[in-house]
Amino acid sequence: MIGIGVNVAAGLPADPGNVVDELVRRARAAEVAGVDTVWLPQGYGFDTLTTFAAIAREVPRVELGASVVVVQPRHPRVLAAQAQTVQAASHGRFTLGLGVSHPGLLEVYGIPFDRPVAALRAHLDVLSPILDGRAVPGAEGPGSDAAATAVPGAVPRVPVLLGALGPVMLRLAGERASGTITFLAGPRTIADEVVPRLTRAASGAPRRVVVGVPVAVTDDPGRVRAEVAAEYAAYAQLPSYAATLARDGFGSPGDIVVAGDEDAVAEGLRRYAEAGATDVNVSLVGDAADRERTLPVLAQLGHAAHSAASSR
Repeated sequence: MIGIGVNVAAGLPADPGNVVDELVRRARAAEVAGVDTVWLPQGYGFDTLTTFAAIAREVPRVELGASVVVVQPRHPRVLAAQAQTVQAASHGRFTLGLGVSHPGLLEVYGIPFDRPVAALRAHLDVLSPILDGRAVPGAEGPGSDAAATAVPGAVPRVPVLLGALGPVMLRLAGERASGTITFLAGPRTIADEVVPRLTRAASGAPRRVVVGVPVAVTDDPGRVRAEVAAEYAAYAQLPSYAATLARDGFGSPGDIVVAGDEDAVAEGLRRYAEAGATDVNVSLVGDAADRERTLPVLAQLGHAAHSAASSR
């Protein structure tokens, strides 16, 4: 079984009116359709965690997943407070994805892209104990004890996923997180790199593998792939994503799109499940008609997977 989630910020227009209202509307539509998870990335504009607190009060059932929050600009104590507050607002439905960005993208915050794995490890050294309800080792003074950082109602513990593709980051995800979130990684990378490295680092313990993938149920997959190739071109120039695309044998980011009729989309997502992915984080792509056609198909695939699992 593979969990079906939707990135509700995908295809957001430059001027959606009130962006929080629009994201709440999209999250509600995804829940009504029947997907498992609503995912939101963190960019330079709206704040994902604040938005999820708003969504949580109006969209009562689906999991809410951040994919991902960059750690360097946020103090881990501040992020722990935000994450626990969203967990309380959602009554236990929040999953926190963390990442370290890329060279050239982080510097806008006045922070150099330097030793990213060490930065994430240091962040977890503070964040994880707080999420566990413990005091941070070595911390002293006002606000340092566990009672001061607790958020009543923030149960269960907020799961943490790491945006990881390389071997060192995957090892960290396996050792110290609940799993990983990927982007622009095809089935070959998931099967040959992500799952084995993550599993070894976790000593065989279960870990979640959330795969970001653009999907369209469409009569014109070539058009959709060309559109995604243009939209994702800048991402494909970043070294980690370029290496991943090359490993999968993709000549363009458009090649990663799962597109075609209902059967083609089901087959494309099945390949990720066979590779070891536990979830897909779908970005709906194509034109408005394609997107409207895709969402119910995703929900149907999720329902079928749940039914098959429950009948075993």
